[in-house]
Amino acid sequence: MIEVHNLRKAFGEKEVLKDISFRVNDGDVIAVLGPSGSGKTTMLRCMSFLEKADAGSVDFDGVTYDLRKAGRKEILQYRRKIGFVFQDYQLFGNKTALENVTEGLIVARGVNKAEARERGIKALEKVGLAEYADFYPSKLSGGQKQRVAIARAMVYQPGVIYFDEPTSALDPELTGEVLDVMRQLAEDGTTMVVVTHEMEFARRVASHVILMEDGLIVEEDTAEVFFTAPKTERAREFLRGISASDLA
Repeated sequence: MIEVHNLRKAFGEKEVLKDISFRVNDGDVIAVLGPSGSGKTTMLRCMSFLEKADAGSVDFDGVTYDLRKAGRKEILQYRRKIGFVFQDYQLFGNKTALENVTEGLIVARGVNKAEARERGIKALEKVGLAEYADFYPSKLSGGQKQRVAIARAMVYQPGVIYFDEPTSALDPELTGEVLDVMRQLAEDGTTMVVVTHEMEFARRVASHVILMEDGLIVEEDTAEVFFTAPKTERAREFLRGISASDLA
């Protein structure tokens, strides 16, 4: 479904991504793991054209997009196929939960308000927030805000949703409600690429794991193999550094 080829990115003299290539099949849940500064978020942002790559391409549904040279029309075409969930929600403070979910449908996609509302309510129901449709972000908890952000990504019915550390801004007690929604999405067959530090989610929900360090993919395998029989010493070292409670 999605293939990333030879992705490179540098900020000044620092090469952040060094020839990254991998494949995402339909229905996969890819957990991207690694220490801070390994290039995980930059990779996801380049894949979404939120950062301009220095080199590389992504194949999606039979179309190849040049991550360095793609024009505005190509980028818009690609973005219509994806959803993106940010660390910090990025909700409009002056719009209700439902308005946040439907704004893009109405303004960017030209969907009429009645249809957009119907689709928005269904998306909010999916994340357990239908009764909060008329609430403003200031009245929502961090976990609820992130679930609204997930509903916003879902409402476009994308081919894949990219998640950039979706629980990193949440208190521990609110993390579970967001991960529960993501587990349900996985059970429903939603294709996801998730940059995360949530090891329990990666082990129990992800179909595949990518371990990154210093701008490189150092190991890539099924979640079962990665957590039970990692092939590289770096992966074994990474797993030794995870507490037993993280893998409960």
